Amino acid sequence: MTDRLIAHVTPDELAGRAGRLFADGYRLALVAAHEDPGALRVVYLFTAGAPDRRTELHVRLDPNEPVIPSLAALSFPAGRFEREMRDLYGVVPAGHPLPRRLVRHHHWPRGWYPMRADAGPPPAFGDPEGPYPFVTVEGPGVYEIPVGPVHAGLIEPGHFRFSVVGETILKLKARLWFVHKGIEKLFIGRDPGEGLPLAERVSGDTSVGHALAYCLAVEEATGCVVAAEAQRMRAVLLELERLYNHVTDLGALCNDVAHGILNAQSGRVREQLLRINAEVTGHRLLRGGVTLGGAVLRARPDPGRLRAIAADVAEIAELALGHTVVADRFAGTAVLTPGAARDLGALGYVARASGVAVDARRDHPFTDLGPFTVVAGETGDVMARFQVRAREIAASVEVIAYLLDGLPPGGVCGRPPCTTPGGATSGVGIVEGWRGTIAHRVELAPDGTLTRVKIADPSFFNWPALPVALSGAIVPDFPLVNKSFNLSYAGNDL
Repeated sequence: MTDRLIAHVTPDELAGRAGRLFADGYRLALVAAHEDPGALRVVYLFTAGAPDRRTELHVRLDPNEPVIPSLAALSFPAGRFEREMRDLYGVVPAGHPLPRRLVRHHHWPRGWYPMRADAGPPPAFGDPEGPYPFVTVEGPGVYEIPVGPVHAGLIEPGHFRFSVVGETILKLKARLWFVHKGIEKLFIGRDPGEGLPLAERVSGDTSVGHALAYCLAVEEATGCVVAAEAQRMRAVLLELERLYNHVTDLGALCNDVAHGILNAQSGRVREQLLRINAEVTGHRLLRGGVTLGGAVLRARPDPGRLRAIAADVAEIAELALGHTVVADRFAGTAVLTPGAARDLGALGYVARASGVAVDARRDHPFTDLGPFTVVAGETGDVMARFQVRAREIAASVEVIAYLLDGLPPGGVCGRPPCTTPGGATSGVGIVEGWRGTIAHRVELAPDGTLTRVKIADPSFFNWPALPVALSGAIVPDFPLVNKSFNLSYAGNDL
């Protein structure tokens, strides 16, 4: 049973209350600004596991002078959420140590806050603040290598600026938000059912993760009780999504160290998994499987077939790590220490590879997963991030087998109506997507339409960890290290 506490605090009380929550083992899951009648409101969601606990601190602000004390000194993720909030809502985090823009690039006009109701159409863009103030690293032999934002291939845009001596990276700055879509504003005014296809498309390779987090949030807000069988079906879909993405990453990592044969073998396995996805939901990326109040499976995946795939993947991983060139390139490359992972608020396999065992499947469960245990590494390098993925594939297959064993025959689970019980309500959904913990928080108007949807993708937390891990690495290892993190641009650039 989830314990969710909502407390209304003043700006002066905020830091003290937040500090006590951090001391009690909570993490900051998201920060959301809201535009209420006559006021701005900021919601801080703190979560902790074992047992599942969620605490929200709500702070009301004067809309004419929206200033809130910064929590950046207490939490690195808080500082990033605050900068995002300032760019989109104009809420000023007083005392922030790095108050420069985060989301809005410097050609965005001053004083225009696109999430505000009075924002109107975008004004003419120009260059009001000049070029982005990159930190210049100086010294004998130091030079800069700019990469992007437009890249070869199909990846989305991001600008990376390396300060190097020879091939050694002294500092990397990743500049994102080139594809900011205003997706959170697109939810406003929609019926929750109309918002589900939008949630599925937050990040294309995480259709189940974001759809499920959204549905759990709406269901909590509306008091919708989901049948146990449907929750098990949802968990099956979540693990299927983890499987095909992890297999893809294992092959891509091998490819980045010139072992193209293993990449081809991983691609062969990935295609098998995508075909299973299509059999189960009618869509290769599993769209349509998670519904408000339920789940739909056209067919049940065969555990024996999945175990054979897991054995195939284990052989690919063994061949990779048994190759001296692969092992040499992976081992000791781009180490993210446990302390850095904790301080940055890293999530998912990035955190677990550094020995930080965070996993919403254990900490915020929505159904019983039977044999599930958190898979963690120790060394925090590319090797550990590869090994954690490989081990999670085997673990996910066993979880799927357990879940299917408890499901009745047939694939479709009933979908009870989700209705607002009266008055404005809110809900939170937390799931362990394949990249890490996903959080959605929704608020509904009395008529049941969405007034706010706040999304926290794990990539928002993990992008700052990439430059930290790359410090001291060499430039030729950047593609390999970047793939070992495999962060989402779309999930970050909402």
